[in-house]
Amino acid sequence: MGTAIDTLLSLSIPALVIIHLVVAPYTKVEESFNIQATHDILAYGTPTRNIYEHLSSNYDHFDFPGAVPRTFLGPVLLAGISQPLITLVGFQYAQFIVRALLGLANSAALLVFKYNLEKTCGRSAARWYTLLQVSQFHILFYASRPLPNMFAFPLTTLAFSQLIPHAEPKKQVLRYKIAIALLTMATAIFRSELAILMVTVTLYGLIVHRVPLTQIIKPFLAFFALALFISVPIDSYFWQKPLWPELWGFYYNAVLGSSSDWGVSPWHYYFTSALPRILTNPLSLILIQFALWNPGTEKRARALVIPSLLFVAIYSIQPHKEARFIFYVAPPLTAATALGADYVCSRYNKSALFRAAALVICSAVLPCFVLSTSMLVLSSLNYPGGEALSELKSLVTSSTSLDIQTASVHTDVRACMTGVTLFGQHSDWPGESHNAVTFTWDKTEDETTLRNPRFWEKFDYALTEDTQVPIGTWEILGVVEGFAGIEILKPGSATPGDVESGTDRVLGRGALLGSIKALVRKWTGGWWVGPRMEPAVYIMRKVREGEARRAVTA
Repeated sequence: MGTAIDTLLSLSIPALVIIHLVVAPYTKVEESFNIQATHDILAYGTPTRNIYEHLSSNYDHFDFPGAVPRTFLGPVLLAGISQPLITLVGFQYAQFIVRALLGLANSAALLVFKYNLEKTCGRSAARWYTLLQVSQFHILFYASRPLPNMFAFPLTTLAFSQLIPHAEPKKQVLRYKIAIALLTMATAIFRSELAILMVTVTLYGLIVHRVPLTQIIKPFLAFFALALFISVPIDSYFWQKPLWPELWGFYYNAVLGSSSDWGVSPWHYYFTSALPRILTNPLSLILIQFALWNPGTEKRARALVIPSLLFVAIYSIQPHKEARFIFYVAPPLTAATALGADYVCSRYNKSALFRAAALVICSAVLPCFVLSTSMLVLSSLNYPGGEALSELKSLVTSSTSLDIQTASVHTDVRACMTGVTLFGQHSDWPGESHNAVTFTWDKTEDETTLRNPRFWEKFDYALTEDTQVPIGTWEILGVVEGFAGIEILKPGSATPGDVESGTDRVLGRGALLGSIKALVRKWTGGWWVGPRMEPAVYIMRKVREGEARRAVTA
């Protein structure tokens, strides 16, 4: 019975990661480099002759390089591993497969962490860790997202799994060496700011565990050289210039301070906002403090908590902050929470105080899971560009009133930032076509060009957030809505911004949510508490001369 429970708990991590992927299959602009790069490697390969001409004419990053160059190592791994599967099931499932592989890699790292925690701290602590981890939203949701942070995440999680104290000093030194090696690879290849975490881990090992500095320097130098040996040739090939991407990233963020252009948060943001949301459970802070204070758990808890919080504290100096930048500390802090929860609940029969505390801890897990599920539903409504792309292709390919063989589509910035990817645009391998309609795509952003009437003559369709941008005569085929907050409606009140505005037709999840809202309000006598949606991306068709169709003239 116990083995079955442990197996189910372990399987719940990859299962929930895949469920999060299924519910929210599209990507956002932060993920665009890695998802587009993976597509290009799969679609166009890696030439050995006329390399620059081949890459520059086919690969997306030559047209949209981003603020700083990023490593191709993650996309190379995803493309290489996924190619046989994609060949087997079809290119139309490629984006799902590559994201699923990344999600499963992160799940495997979490399971290794759980296994090491169980070996050192016991089965019940590992069970608590799993329960707490799967009731958190962020790690499960982002595990399959091709962000640089999530390529680094399995390495940092495996590193933290080695930091759980071991009773034998020799094995503890070996574990520290492995942790430093993993953190070095993560830092040099994927995220340069992880150098801070490497420093905090090193200092803790030197001061508390008396790990000799020479034992840390050796793996650092060896794996730093290995990381450069891997990253520099691969990235220089794809970028067609000598390049170590994370050196550029460090210079851009730390030296120039240019990351502030993307927004500035107060110094305490990570502690007062990001960490409470990442850990989800409101008892986490109390349980972590208890684990640090209690003699039975303090040694193990400190090894996980102190390097993590020191990393967050030092990284808080950087003005630009995002929760994903500190996802790495979620597993160790969750493990410390689990140590506190396990200690209290294992003493359920000791006293009335322990009994009451255990009941409170147990009763908090289900509401956290419900909250995490609600956050998944709401987050899935933030990808109108991906939905609009899917709806457009469905509308065009299923049309019986128009004889369409080719379709030229312009996608605006909002659509590209919220789900339009090369995988979504191209559902076949290059050179193959199983669709009745051949699509061509444009992502022009230049405002001067967009104001030129001749520019719009070549397009048949447009995905745009502003119906006044396409110049000429256009008709609105439908609109995809995006999440705009939570609304509370009373009986008799109208829904603000309900789109049956004019003759616009809501498509995608907005339509489904509208039907659910109407049904709920009918059952409750007019009450509704839930997502508020607003028009985000319009699907528009160019009306050619002589066509009698409902049109919007800009």
